[in-house]
Amino acid sequence: MTDDERASAGKAIQEQLWGEHATGGGPPATRVAPDFFAWVRRACFGDVWSRPGLDLKSRSLATVAQLAALGRTDELRAHLAGALRLGWSRAELVEVLVQTACYAGIPAAVAALNAAEPVLGPSTQGDESPR
Repeated sequence: MTDDERASAGKAIQEQLWGEHATGGGPPATRVAPDFFAWVRRACFGDVWSRPGLDLKSRSLATVAQLAALGRTDELRAHLAGALRLGWSRAELVEVLVQTACYAGIPAAVAALNAAEPVLGPSTQGDESPR
């Protein structure tokens, strides 16, 4: 694939995740280093996310889990929004963040859940999995 084809494939995936926000002004970092984010679009989304081994919904959930485990809360919020767009439910995403406690530690899970609140909203009675 050429760089232009990879960029086009990456843009299509980003638009599925974030709609109009995929090509908008973005966070301050995208304005500071636009060439870096063009590379991210080509390499991460155009090369990796477009691979045939997993569908986008599965890649999205894997990304949410990894970002939660690493404590990358800014990116986590963006990918939670994308995961909702791809069809993951609020309850499923909360379960992934809760499971983070077992493998990445309670502080990572708490940070992820705190970061998730602006995207997923507070719990409502009955939306959590039964014990």
